Amino acid sequence: MAKGKVEINIETCKSCLFCVETCPKKVLNYTEAVNKKGYQYVIPVNPDDCIGCAMCATICPEAAITVYRA
Repeated sequence: MAKGKVEINIETCKSCLFCVETCPKKVLNYTEAVNKKGYQYVIPVNPDDCIGCAMCATICPEAAITVYRA
């Protein structure tokens, strides 16, 4: 199975959590930290589990996620 790498633009993320709910491997979750706009943001908490499906990037309304496939 392909491996992937998820990058989150934390300044664009508004913590809608669509990506967290969509990820089949539970790679993403939110953090208590906030960005410059005052929003909590999402981070990869299990990055080694990413399969590169890009469902998170597809559903993100802010286009804050980029997925790379290895």
